[in-house]
Amino acid sequence: MHRAAGGFGALNIYHRSVIPIPYANPDGDFTLLIGDWYKTSHKALQQTLDSGKSLPFPHGVLINGQTKTTFTGEQGKTYMFRISNVGLSTSLNFRIQGHSMKLVEVEGSHVIQNLYDSLDVHVGQSVTVLVTLNQPPKDYYIVASTRFTRTILTATAVLHYANSQTPVSGPLPAAPAYKYHWSMQQARTYRWNLTSNAARPNPQGSFHYGKITPTKTIVLANSASYINGKLRYAVNGVSYVNADTPLKLADYFNIPGVFSMNAVQGVPSGVAATVATSVMPTNLHDFLEVVFQNNENAMQSWHLDGYDFWVVGFGSGQWTPKKRRTYNLVDALTRHTTQVYPNSWTAILVSLDNQGMWNMRSASWERQYLGQQFYLRVWNPVRSLANEYDIPSNVLLCGKVVGRHP
Repeated sequence: MHRAAGGFGALNIYHRSVIPIPYANPDGDFTLLIGDWYKTSHKALQQTLDSGKSLPFPHGVLINGQTKTTFTGEQGKTYMFRISNVGLSTSLNFRIQGHSMKLVEVEGSHVIQNLYDSLDVHVGQSVTVLVTLNQPPKDYYIVASTRFTRTILTATAVLHYANSQTPVSGPLPAAPAYKYHWSMQQARTYRWNLTSNAARPNPQGSFHYGKITPTKTIVLANSASYINGKLRYAVNGVSYVNADTPLKLADYFNIPGVFSMNAVQGVPSGVAATVATSVMPTNLHDFLEVVFQNNENAMQSWHLDGYDFWVVGFGSGQWTPKKRRTYNLVDALTRHTTQVYPNSWTAILVSLDNQGMWNMRSASWERQYLGQQFYLRVWNPVRSLANEYDIPSNVLLCGKVVGRHP
């Protein structure tokens, strides 16, 4: 519940000097952390969840933890805006009065630089845009408002031209009139810039992910149900519960009974939900096709620790193998968190090149807290420093590994 108590911030990672970027250096950059907010304390929110109830509707939306924020720039110059949805559960739409936004990055990926009047940013996601101050010198509204909610919550900030003598005025720029289909169509316009560089000198497009045959396909269906009279969320019928021992330590020391690698299966089971400390076994260098199937009426957002992945497809209804015909196997962007629309599916491809125990979870914190998560065990039986470093000699030991030594 740290996020509900305000425990969040931005970590901006800039490109190395030897790596060119596909746009001119901006004249400055701003970080905007947008998200829903509760006046209720994090302890009260936790008690609500522990009692088996869902969280109430948020009380508001904040920008950088405030209701009033000003960003100042000079007329004619271009500024970078780094926008992250740090809320607990609500998708937001972001826009700037009278200004277009050029999308240049999505969670570390350089993308085709299209212009947008507004952008949907779902829970846990980040986007980076360039904005040129090319309007008459005055102050303009910056707006973040909730999407797909009956009651619309709105936060505003101010884009202030340094030579402005005119305060903000006029109506707020309108949010998109259309909902899920419009948002899905916008998401499909996000494309990888194949010729630009990312963390390495070689172009992003030099890795031809679409020509790799997946090792296996995993279909993950989220669900809500009651277990022992309390609300729980599950993945393929299994609701995750924390163990008394960190999973990576239990795995390293071969401690039995801490987690189960048989609980969560690679396809939806259709049986009544149960609880388990669920771990899904995979092999190092597997290339996975993962389909997130959302049969609920609620918007979903999924995150995978330790990896980025290619978001190759969105669609309505039930996923079937025939849907692969619609995949983008050429220039889908890579990211760490993807949305899944109600009664719809999202497909990703991920190369498991990072050995370890990695959390796959809902980015909606209520759903994560109440069990919509599990761990991927990316494993190679041969111990090698090329795959994974040794455990630190000063590692903190707890739970069932107390007294053991690396």
